[in-house]
Amino acid sequence: MHGPTSSGWLLVALCAATGAYCLLRMRSHVAEQRRAAGGEALMGFGMAVMAVPAAVFTPPAWAWPALAVVFGAAGLHALWAARTGLRHLHHLVGAGAMVYMAVTMAASTGEGHGHGGSGVPLLTGVLLLYFVAYVLATGVRLVPVAAVAGGGRDAGWGDRPELARACRLSMGIAMVAMLPAM
Repeated sequence: MHGPTSSGWLLVALCAATGAYCLLRMRSHVAEQRRAAGGEALMGFGMAVMAVPAAVFTPPAWAWPALAVVFGAAGLHALWAARTGLRHLHHLVGAGAMVYMAVTMAASTGEGHGHGGSGVPLLTGVLLLYFVAYVLATGVRLVPVAAVAGGGRDAGWGDRPELARACRLSMGIAMVAMLPAM
């Protein structure tokens, strides 16, 4: 990703921390939360890898197609899961955005690690609008959950809905930051 190195490292830290928390959420007692947390952990760690500043590390040429395949498979899984609930469509859009960013970065490997302007501007704009709307909607829904939850002292880390939404919100914010930086 382009941009200042310090903001790149902040994105790496945010995405890696989100991925690590999602791994903790996989210990939930609710099966649906465990499944969602696994996909979100993959997304968080994948975004952390993509956010590493270009000035620090240039991944090998095979890394971008490999990420595209991994997130393509995650997208197919989300598409299959969407038949049981529309909430999985967000995971499909997220996986599609990751495939798009990986393909864009693979196409620009001759010039470096994800140079600006190398993507299709219309698709980048549509994805950016989607994730901005998602961040705003999730942020609005997060406030009432935190106020109603009352701290949830007896709930385990994997069973706290306000933390799961905050996790999703963090990844949405990171996506909003990463898309224009491609």
